[in-house]
Amino acid sequence: MKRLVLFLLALVLMLPVLAVQIPARAQSSGEPALPSAPLGFDTSATEPLRVLERARQPEVQGQVRIERRIIVRIAPSSDATRARLMAELPRRQIPSAYEEADHGNCVAVADIVGVQPMQDDRLLLFTRDRNVLTATLERTCSARAFYAGFYVEGNADGRLCVARDHLHSRAGDNCQVASFHRLVAVRD
Repeated sequence: MKRLVLFLLALVLMLPVLAVQIPARAQSSGEPALPSAPLGFDTSATEPLRVLERARQPEVQGQVRIERRIIVRIAPSSDATRARLMAELPRRQIPSAYEEADHGNCVAVADIVGVQPMQDDRLLLFTRDRNVLTATLERTCSARAFYAGFYVEGNADGRLCVARDHLHSRAGDNCQVASFHRLVAVRD
């Protein structure tokens, strides 16, 4: 009894497939075609069965381009950060004068922990190794626009370089760095 039920079930499941293929065979042999929906079956119901037919078709290939863009935000150094950095410094007399010494043309972006605008075209950059750098901006830029920090697009080398990278202020300005200098205490 179970075998008979399974056989009839398989036959019922194959009827839509056979009903669709009979008109195609009749047209190729020149015989008159059967009605489009024989035995009351809807041909749209056979659409799920065409999955295998579509799988045999050649695959259409396309090109995918994946771009990776990293933007690093440098925030102004907070009062708490400055106080913590000052507390960790050895206790000695604080120098009253500083002068600028040459620094290279690039700074590692990961080393910059804070920024503070200075004069018209200068930013103070605080680094992880407790150095203070000055970044001179190009002539048309004002350091005041960087009161809330800046964004810089990451490069493959991970550095911020003179005349290459642009600093994007949160206020909307877009500037290049003209030079970097390191602040060094002057001995009296």
